[in-house]
Amino acid sequence: MIPSSLKKMASALFALTAGFSSYAQTAIAVKQIDNSKHNRYYTSNKAPLQAQYFIKLPVTAIKPGGWLKKQMELQRDGLTGNLGEISVWLSKTDNAWLNKSGKGKYGWEELPYWLKGYGDIAYMLKDPKMLKETRFWIEAVLKNQRADGDFGPANITAPGRRDLWGNMPMLWCLQSYYEYSNDPRVLTLMDRYFKYELSVPDSLFLKDYWENSRGGDNMISVYWLYNRTGEKWLLDLATKIDRNTANWKQDNNLPNWHNVNVAECFREPATYYMQSKNPADLQATYNDFRLIRNIYGQVPGGMFGADENARKGYDDPRQAVETCGMVEQMTSDEFLLQYTGDTFWADNCEDVAFNTFPAAFTADYRALRYLTAPNMVVSDSKNHAPGISNDGPFLNMNPFSSRCCQHNHSAGWVYYAENSWMATPDNGLAAQLYSEGTVTAKAGNGKVVSITTTTQYPFNDVVSFKVSTAGPNAFPVYLRIPVWCSNASVKVNSKPIIVDAAAGGYVKLSNTWKNGDNITLELPMQVTTRQWVKNKNSVSINYGPLTFSLKIDERYIKKLNSKDIAVRDAKWQATADPAKWPTFEIYPASAWNYGLLLNQQDPAQSFTVEKLSWPKDNNPFTNASAPIRLIAKGKQIPGWTIDQYGLCGLLPQSPVKTPEPQTTLTLVPMGGARLRISAFPVAE
Repeated sequence: MIPSSLKKMASALFALTAGFSSYAQTAIAVKQIDNSKHNRYYTSNKAPLQAQYFIKLPVTAIKPGGWLKKQMELQRDGLTGNLGEISVWLSKTDNAWLNKSGKGKYGWEELPYWLKGYGDIAYMLKDPKMLKETRFWIEAVLKNQRADGDFGPANITAPGRRDLWGNMPMLWCLQSYYEYSNDPRVLTLMDRYFKYELSVPDSLFLKDYWENSRGGDNMISVYWLYNRTGEKWLLDLATKIDRNTANWKQDNNLPNWHNVNVAECFREPATYYMQSKNPADLQATYNDFRLIRNIYGQVPGGMFGADENARKGYDDPRQAVETCGMVEQMTSDEFLLQYTGDTFWADNCEDVAFNTFPAAFTADYRALRYLTAPNMVVSDSKNHAPGISNDGPFLNMNPFSSRCCQHNHSAGWVYYAENSWMATPDNGLAAQLYSEGTVTAKAGNGKVVSITTTTQYPFNDVVSFKVSTAGPNAFPVYLRIPVWCSNASVKVNSKPIIVDAAAGGYVKLSNTWKNGDNITLELPMQVTTRQWVKNKNSVSINYGPLTFSLKIDERYIKKLNSKDIAVRDAKWQATADPAKWPTFEIYPASAWNYGLLLNQQDPAQSFTVEKLSWPKDNNPFTNASAPIRLIAKGKQIPGWTIDQYGLCGLLPQSPVKTPEPQTTLTLVPMGGARLRISAFPVAE
């Protein structure tokens, strides 16, 4: 006879699995997805290119929600949406982007830098005003291609030599417009332009600094067109671009150390790897990422300290990175996730997006600063060189300033949203960057399905999905498990799924999905500490993907003379009103020079997690509105002060002996802290 206790256990197990046995059999953990198949519904790499692991969906596939939609709405209502009334490079008078000749006083990277984000926000939010403005500039580009196939500003830098850099981001604008409109003129323009590029002798091709560094962006567009037309000569052009682009494949060296170039261009070898299939090319991208961080990136926040250009000996957490660099790093991560299937890139993208990028702006996105650092205790209009490598007022929040970042910042959040879901080679969908919203795409049998995500991630650990479909549809759903999460769990239709959801991989749920099916992913978060041995044994504190900073009371000073305190190469329209678009300086109104007291046996026990209410305005990226904080103990370090350059002093070596009394400290999410100490000394 079977004991009654075993009967009860069997009955309970049957109840647990009843109604979803198919799920239990088809839920598996995968470290890397299978890329041997080819998605039938979305354009991906054609042979002989390396098959992609993930395929970007059209910009129209994503409808954002929650805090992510709020960030884009703030951009729309703030600097991104209104930059046309400030920036002289967006002027419609004497603009080289509006003339077939390519002649004009204003015309280089600024317009396409801005348009690639502005236009995609317009498509995603379906904003009529923004759509109209986007169409104006796109039409000008499409109508003004020259007879030889060239287009855009004719910036001649030497006899017979044309600077092609400005066209590279404009090609990305055209690609997004094609996703939105399917306008065949985009393919025609790109075909003619790439034939023009193929005709340029190597001796005159990609020789100027910016275009030479950033040829990989051009290559991405070449592959984009090849995947739609299959013209084999485009692969010859890609090889030519790789041959003439700066060498990002060196061992233990980079062709230059400009922070934006590094964040943007280190992906070039991995891009070309899709054609060369040489493992050394792919490895070069990983090597570049590690090299810059081993020397200058021993800090929290996903970036590295380079200011303008990384300098030997300047590796303290008070060294900063451009807002442009943040956008380009997130963009690189998003591409590399498609190319490699490696969740490492998604984790880094989240790190930058959650912990570094939001702090580069005022909370209303009406002003931004050029440079942001992990340890930053003043944000003013002074010249802090040579403490930072920029000579001028690079730390204030100025809507008239920072010529490149003023425009390029626009793409950060919308590109993040576009890559939140991706198509898979087996006609499935993959949730990559968790945020509230809805993805609508073809999957499985080719019918359109929608999956709506409800979550407050990364401030909450539960992500819920609801499937909407006109009829049953069999396809896999992949859920990314972040590297920091060791005990993720999944439910389908409220039933637990038994699967080893390993950190740094995916859970693959294969099923015939029906309308109303739901999935719940739980990513339990814990406090963890990270020691930065190479940076004075400092520590940073994480809770899940969020890094925490000391809460410093921030005193904002409004400046109505934005024009007078802008960087020297900034330019604006005559009608731009600095009273409408003021600059803000931020000063500490509380002490910041604290070291943490840690339980050496179990540092995580040194912190108490406090959950707060969700902000009514849906913007969690401020000190006041953050729905989570940590309580810690620390001591003040009197010798750690503002230095002779007006910057946060260099970190003292930990552990630091200090006679000051123990005090209670509040830590807040790093991404909402405009003034911050994120790399802490350890006090004794």
